Amino acid sequence: MSITFFNTATKQKEAFTPLEDGKVKLYTCGPTVYDYAHIGNFRTFLFEDFLKRYLLLRGFEVTHIMNLTDVDDKTIDRANMEGQDLKLFTKKFTELFFQDSEQLNILPADEYPAATNHIDIMIDLIQLLLEKEYAYETEDGSIYFSIGSFGDYGKLARLNMGGQQQTDRVSSDDYSKDNPQDFALWKSWKENDGDIGWDSPWGKGRPGWHIECSAMSMHYLGRHFDIHCGGTDNIFPHHENEWAQSVAGTGSKFVNFWMHSEHLLVDGGKMSKSLGNYFRVDDLVKKGISPEAIRFSLLNGHYRSRLNFTLAKASDAKKTIARIKDFKERLEAHCENSELSNLDLPKEFELFMSALDDDLNIPEALAVFFEWLRKMNSMFDEGSISKNEAVSGLKFLEKFNSVFQIFSVSEDIPKEIMEMAEKRETARQEKNWDASDRIRYELSEKGWSVEDTPSGPKIKKL
Repeated sequence: MSITFFNTATKQKEAFTPLEDGKVKLYTCGPTVYDYAHIGNFRTFLFEDFLKRYLLLRGFEVTHIMNLTDVDDKTIDRANMEGQDLKLFTKKFTELFFQDSEQLNILPADEYPAATNHIDIMIDLIQLLLEKEYAYETEDGSIYFSIGSFGDYGKLARLNMGGQQQTDRVSSDDYSKDNPQDFALWKSWKENDGDIGWDSPWGKGRPGWHIECSAMSMHYLGRHFDIHCGGTDNIFPHHENEWAQSVAGTGSKFVNFWMHSEHLLVDGGKMSKSLGNYFRVDDLVKKGISPEAIRFSLLNGHYRSRLNFTLAKASDAKKTIARIKDFKERLEAHCENSELSNLDLPKEFELFMSALDDDLNIPEALAVFFEWLRKMNSMFDEGSISKNEAVSGLKFLEKFNSVFQIFSVSEDIPKEIMEMAEKRETARQEKNWDASDRIRYELSEKGWSVEDTPSGPKIKKL
């Protein structure tokens, strides 16, 4: 097994070996909880979920931390605009994020540290940067990181630092990607902050966005950990600043691998409410696109390539999942009452994993999987498949689903639906076709289909 990941810091693929044998420490930038998360955000969160599931499939123990940005310029501005308390305002969007994540079958992180609960450790890190003269205080009690004091500044984002004036500084959390400047570590309290502020050695204020992730990632994972993820829009300024202040403060390497996912396009362009192509998870569900189809659509491409989402592709994903589920039922029927643990996986499984070992090459892995699926279906049609091959195939399918997570291993069928299906089966046995058809229609209205097979009725969610 040789695993390689593309490292944003070196701009090349590198062999991955965790700092501690068999264990991976993973930090992912979570949502800024000032608005609804959209499918562009979830493209990144699903890439991170896939990476985590892949590492688990490869046998690693993964410690995963995802932060919640619940205080920054955006959250304060929006809370003030809505006339709401910051905690209550961000709580709403935090809960909605968790609901969407659960719908998309995203594995929960081990911890979700919120910035407002970790102000003390941010102040400690800022004090350390002041003591080491990487930061300075301004007249109003704000603290800035001096990029001129850190010789390697700009290396992560490959910035041209020629002519940069050390005295330039910016207080905004998110700023021009072409203009590196001294950035705020601590922002002194201003009138429009209202009651939002914390006491510090420099007076009342609040942390800058970038210091939050540095303090929380190192608090939970240590000064030096394995992987830090986010979207490409995080590379600069956020991750550049996070990396600089962390290395400057601790003298440690901080992160071994930086991994970033590319942007999501919708209908070939940027997602925009004015264009009518702005989608949240619930928007798509209301259009009849299942969460599993949304998940598969957002994973169906290489994470370092731009992915184009369309409703037509989401509809195709829905059909593809139905095809895989039908294949799963075919396998289950053929290997009923057989033990799954006694047989090797088919040779295609190793090809599938080899593709994922190569920087999560999902397109290549899917090509291997679907070619195998076609071959197996042909063997079924010809009647040439053995029970052992079906058992082995079901094991492969379960491994496949452990990373893509597009169907439940055992579908939970409500008691009401089971009772309706049993009544229909009784009507069929009594040759009461009118009652049988009526119950079938009622089941479909409730979102379930029933298929008559030699071994009895098969119930499936539509």
